[in-house]
Amino acid sequence: MMVIVYCSLLALLLACIVLQVIAHRTRTDPTIGNNPQFLKFQRGYFAVYLLAMFADWLQGPYLYQLYSYYGFQEEQIAVLYVFGFASTVIIGMWAPLAADQFGRKKLCLLFTVLYSLSCFLKLTRSYGILILGRIIGGVATSVLFSAFEAWYVHEHIETHDFPKEWISVTFSKASTWNGVLAVTAGMVTNVVSETFGLGPVAPYMLAVPFLIFAGILVSTHWVENYSGSKVKFKRACTDGFKGIMSKEIIFMIGAIEALFESVIYIVIFLWTPVLQPGKPALGVVFACFMLCILSGQAVFQILSSRRIEVPYLLIVSCGVALFANIICVFSTNPANRMDTNYSVSFVAFLIFQCAVGMYFPAMGYLRSRIIPDQHRWSIMNWFRVPINLISCIVLMLLHEDAFQHGNRMIFVICSVLLSLSVLFGVRLHKLAKEEESLKEEKILMASEHIHNIF
Repeated sequence: MMVIVYCSLLALLLACIVLQVIAHRTRTDPTIGNNPQFLKFQRGYFAVYLLAMFADWLQGPYLYQLYSYYGFQEEQIAVLYVFGFASTVIIGMWAPLAADQFGRKKLCLLFTVLYSLSCFLKLTRSYGILILGRIIGGVATSVLFSAFEAWYVHEHIETHDFPKEWISVTFSKASTWNGVLAVTAGMVTNVVSETFGLGPVAPYMLAVPFLIFAGILVSTHWVENYSGSKVKFKRACTDGFKGIMSKEIIFMIGAIEALFESVIYIVIFLWTPVLQPGKPALGVVFACFMLCILSGQAVFQILSSRRIEVPYLLIVSCGVALFANIICVFSTNPANRMDTNYSVSFVAFLIFQCAVGMYFPAMGYLRSRIIPDQHRWSIMNWFRVPINLISCIVLMLLHEDAFQHGNRMIFVICSVLLSLSVLFGVRLHKLAKEEESLKEEKILMASEHIHNIF
């Protein structure tokens, strides 16, 4: 299987470079955001944000392996993952408000401290302390994906008065560099853990210096900023729930997101125990996954630039993910555990990650068009609740004997969830077309009314 993994890495790297070059050429106006002052401000943000993200990526490939190395069973490791997922989602609902009220710079500094602490807690074999480390890590992750972005947007608009359209330029660059760093992190962790023989805890110790350096840059180069208005948590949640219930198309967006992203969480846990018996280089496998995600993003960019409808691309991503999970249903059959099955499972995971790469830009585009700006944060918080519930319930099923020994039934459940996401995607496509037709009718009626007046 090792040969297959390394051959896949080379093939995926070549394919990813080609697709990224083609996708780059499809961008309509490459001169947007080329202002020297903006580029300087952008580099200052990237210096911190990408350091923090690299430290986060370093902790991805060997987490399951670390807990297994400490002697914990699969069902015990599942509980550790559940605590991490749950804390990320729960605190993620509060983190944006905390950043707005207590200061985004302070929360970014808190992130570096908490994440470093969670890395050091990985050194212990105590199950209780490892759970505490997962909770702290989940809190830090929720801050990473809220406070940094909020700080940037405030400085971009309020301090520097750059055009709002340039925000997407920064986040697009950040997404691309994120992918490059993720691939690099996979290779680096493989070298320190396996080539140098430092073990699965080494990547976590390696992440700490990057976190410390990011904290130093934040404290010395960033200014503090706050929200201009206070948002009441209870009222925001109520308004968000009403927004979801008031329009079917918003409900469909939430349903697809909950189904698809809960499967992503489950696969994050499952890929290591499924592939581990084949003795692959886990860091290289992780790098392959990240290349697939980058390739999927490039495919979305290319297809959407050719005016293929985004709801249709969302359906395609759900369908491809479903196909990959159906393959895993058969390749993880506990009655047949030959090495070839690990290779088939690996290919299935690659296909799934390509689907993930297409899914996120498609979902991001649809959310920006369908969910009203004034309720976006509160509606998104409600979407996170079923994601967390589904993924945690499915992972807790690993305590049942019927769901162990190959995790075949878990992939059956994932296939059912993704089948539902395809059905909801078809419904969303129909609703989006109806809304577009309604808008065109209103425009036509308005133009006719103006014509009659004159």
